[in-house]
Amino acid sequence: MDQDYQPIPLSDYKELPESEMRKQAQQYYEEIKTRHSVRHFSDKPVPRDIIETCIKAAGTAPSGANHQPWHFVCVEDREVKHKIRMEAEEEERSFYAGKAGESWLNDLEKMGTDDHKPFLESAAWLIVIFLKRSSVKDDGSKQKNYYMNESCGIATGFLINALHRAGMATLTHTPAPMTFLSDVLERPANERAYMILVAGYPSDDAVIPLASTRKKPLAEVATFVD
Repeated sequence: MDQDYQPIPLSDYKELPESEMRKQAQQYYEEIKTRHSVRHFSDKPVPRDIIETCIKAAGTAPSGANHQPWHFVCVEDREVKHKIRMEAEEEERSFYAGKAGESWLNDLEKMGTDDHKPFLESAAWLIVIFLKRSSVKDDGSKQKNYYMNESCGIATGFLINALHRAGMATLTHTPAPMTFLSDVLERPANERAYMILVAGYPSDDAVIPLASTRKKPLAEVATFVD
């Protein structure tokens, strides 16, 4: 067995009494239900070290064979954010012009979104998550990655939660296609853009759709087989 995969004791697990488990679960639910997708951001800066800590939290996510097939490009530079906005809006214009299909556009109209994406410039940070199709081992050989989409999705969820816990508003943004991000951010061919995560302070006049506060009840999203 490779030395890196030698079994070691699970030393940092702490079993909690059931009463504390219920308390912790409820507290987490009460906190996370205050997370909302925000489209109105302030340009108030967020210190880099806070973003770094949130990225480290995302990096603890489970992944196929522990290959961690992700890379986070964190953009604070105004010029680069402007380039990303210009490229994204170009893709969005064709999307809203009919590429998305009538049903999807009707749903988006209710939310009041269009091809203008000012948040890509106004927010303190754009975190672009890249999926790594393959990686390079220490010896220079190519390493195949597994369950890349699933792994990146879980890591992105960890990151969203970490940013929320740190007091930031977030928005997931996926212009289609996102190939321009590889060019703007000069990423290698083995990576493809997975998502733009917008992060920062909400603007003073930020609003959210009322519908976004209405979540499906437990009975609709879960089945228990006792």
